Amino acid sequence: MGMVGIGGVGWAAGSQRPRAAARAGGAFRLPDAALSASEARESGPTASVAAVGFLVVQATDEAAERDRRGAARARDLLKELSAMQAGLLRGVADPDGLARLAALAEGESPDDPMLADALAGIALRARVELARRGIMVAGT
Repeated sequence: MGMVGIGGVGWAAGSQRPRAAARAGGAFRLPDAALSASEARESGPTASVAAVGFLVVQATDEAAERDRRGAARARDLLKELSAMQAGLLRGVADPDGLARLAALAEGESPDDPMLADALAGIALRARVELARRGIMVAGT
């Protein structure tokens, strides 16, 4: 079996050579909705790949943002549960704290499955504590 090497520098299929890029303006541009047939042929498959790549980046950003919001919500739920516990030990009821706990018990689920499970468990504990005090929230 022989060894195959790289014979030189070439152009990838469907990519524009420098002259074609210079004719097209040479600068980055988003594809227009009404591209002419020649412009569509010049852009080749790269336009659709760029659009898919943009959607993937956008979806990743949205998932990361949902995870950040979910983690913040979990921390806030734990703080409110801890404050409620401290109030019970002191013999003081905090209706505003219960209202905050009820508001935090509902919300979107993060993308990260481990974070989503942890948040679901914390939210369930909050709903149980609220139900013990006669406050029903939508998730129960």
